[in-house]
Amino acid sequence: MRGLGQGTSRPLLHGAIFALALAAMAYALSHDGSGLIWSVLVSGLAAAHIAAGPHRFRWQLAVAATLLISTVAGLAALPRMPHPMLAVVTAVPAVVTVAAVISLVFAAVWFWDIVLELDRARAVSAELAVAKERLRFAADLHDIQGHHLQAIALKAELAERLVGADDDRARAQAAEVAELARTALKDTREVVQGYRRSNLITELDNAREILEAAGVRTAVRGDAAMVPPPLQPLFGALVREGTTNILRHSRAENCELIIAVDGPRTQVVLCNDRPNPPNGDAGSGIDGLRQRFGTLGGRVDANRVADRFELRGSADEPGRTS
Repeated sequence: MRGLGQGTSRPLLHGAIFALALAAMAYALSHDGSGLIWSVLVSGLAAAHIAAGPHRFRWQLAVAATLLISTVAGLAALPRMPHPMLAVVTAVPAVVTVAAVISLVFAAVWFWDIVLELDRARAVSAELAVAKERLRFAADLHDIQGHHLQAIALKAELAERLVGADDDRARAQAAEVAELARTALKDTREVVQGYRRSNLITELDNAREILEAAGVRTAVRGDAAMVPPPLQPLFGALVREGTTNILRHSRAENCELIIAVDGPRTQVVLCNDRPNPPNGDAGSGIDGLRQRFGTLGGRVDANRVADRFELRGSADEPGRTS
């Protein structure tokens, strides 16, 4: 189950099992005229071992197994044949049957390996999407803070040198340091608020792009522009957290985002299929959402129903009641 050629290799054990299977097939064919069904069983066993074997020996093993099984089948049937040439006739369909069974089993295992590779690629894509967003935030924070902190350090050093030599200039430099610190704090808050308080429309676009890049078909029902401006950051955070959970904690193929505005009441629902089995931990992200919605009298529900997971958030516009 770990991929083509990734299983545990036990050549002695596999060889012994294959030899016993060949012996059983030879005995059966020498006493039973039903024929090729025995070679089909042994072919399936050989194909399973070959598919799990080392890549560099795979085709050699397939050819050798085909020839060996067919030869043993023909020799085992020889005593029951009225003419030796009929044994060759028996061996020909055995070659075709054995080759076909080995090919089919090997193709099925190869397809499973491709599925594993795609699953790993999708997980990497999800991790890259999250890392890309973190790098964007880190770059914005670095750009804002780098200049301010460098200027603060230089002016603080200058003020330190002027103390006692020119107190008036030292005080002026200290005042500039304080002003730069306040500016840096203000700019940092704006960066963080921009990261945390992006509106619902932007988050929906980001979510659709990230999910579809990860192979999750995404449908949006409803108009995000209808959500009142005071609630846009709140539901934007819900969509961002829900998207992250889909990428990290599911094997989703389909996702649906539903936006419903009914008077002062706004509700946003994220549904996805194929959630991973629950582990009993709701996660700090959903707990944080519940706290944020709770401050506005809203609520967040996370429920698993059958093979679907649903994250639902609802809140009233501030200053209005249902």
